[in-house]
Amino acid sequence: MSVVCLPRADGTWREHRLGGAPAWRRPSEPIGSRVAFAAAHVVADRFGENVPGARAAVDWETTLAFRRHLFSWGLGVAEAMDTAQRGMGMDWPATEELIRRSTAQAKQVGGRIAAGAGTDHLPAAAADLGTVLHGYEEQLAVVEDAGAQPILMASRQLAAAAKGPDDYLAVYSRLLEQASRPVILHWLGAAFDPALGGYWGSTDVPSATATVLDLIKQHSEKVDGIKVSLLDADHEKRLRADLPAGVRLYTGDDFHYPELIRGDGTHHSDALLGVFAAIPQAASAALQALDRGDHAAYDAAFAPTLELARHLFAAPTYYYKTGIAFLAWLNDLQPAFTMVGGLHSARSAVHLAEVFRLADRAGALADPEQAADRLRVFLATSMGVIA
Repeated sequence: MSVVCLPRADGTWREHRLGGAPAWRRPSEPIGSRVAFAAAHVVADRFGENVPGARAAVDWETTLAFRRHLFSWGLGVAEAMDTAQRGMGMDWPATEELIRRSTAQAKQVGGRIAAGAGTDHLPAAAADLGTVLHGYEEQLAVVEDAGAQPILMASRQLAAAAKGPDDYLAVYSRLLEQASRPVILHWLGAAFDPALGGYWGSTDVPSATATVLDLIKQHSEKVDGIKVSLLDADHEKRLRADLPAGVRLYTGDDFHYPELIRGDGTHHSDALLGVFAAIPQAASAALQALDRGDHAAYDAAFAPTLELARHLFAAPTYYYKTGIAFLAWLNDLQPAFTMVGGLHSARSAVHLAEVFRLADRAGALADPEQAADRLRVFLATSMGVIA
């Protein structure tokens, strides 16, 4: 295998010898031990005016092909989530089209799909709770009409308008009463979106947890689960143990997912993860092993991915989408490294070179030599050096 020279933050370079591509196997039957969604990114139209502040120009054919890729590995798709640049380049008209197109495709291939309903089409500071509720209702209607399972996304507007826990309970209770099928709640921490600090009415996590548990227990028949992205494994373990029977904890913890999904023998987490869009083959292999009860194979598939995940989601965490799109380009799953809103500029060349190295070690490069060729082109353009 060839050698690639990679830049480091101290201004030096190091050699990296490519590994081989693992022989991952697609599942021959549906994965059964866990429910697993990959939160998918959108592929920008490389000919579009995808600059900051512009309306999103999406490459629909490639975006949908990426979802077929995820379905083929036995994963569900969590559509129109923060991984798809909600609030970071994707406007609501493009998001609505994404939900409808992706859900229609999921029906064609028999894939599991859930989609985010939020309030990001409203002004940044919605005037009152009624406005926020109406905004949620509009998007919830779109998701249900398309036929996807709703995910009630955390709302920047609700975080700004709510005066305390009772306001959250009032808005969410009304939405759950209206929902035609069980939904997934969504607790996204400030690391992923600083505007969501103090969600559920308190910056004190135990107090916020008590509020969301109260909501779930009042409406457990309408709650399939809650996706938690606080990057706090101990908190997630406590919360999932306190959930009513039948309500899932979907981990959104891209730092600790192997131990949380595996579980402790009594409780486990299901998955709704952005990192699964970067490592669908390894995620599939791990879950297939879990179905067989082969914990050694589970660990062997997931363990090498953890360092990659922690690098992709390093602070500022909300720019993790850039690394996922970069990997999609390296793996020939999109024709160019470009993103809506110009977000491909959100990570440095040094950071992305490390994404390449860790992806190679994790078996996340389908064709390491081809990926290395693309990396060389990228480094020649961004750093003036051919690696």
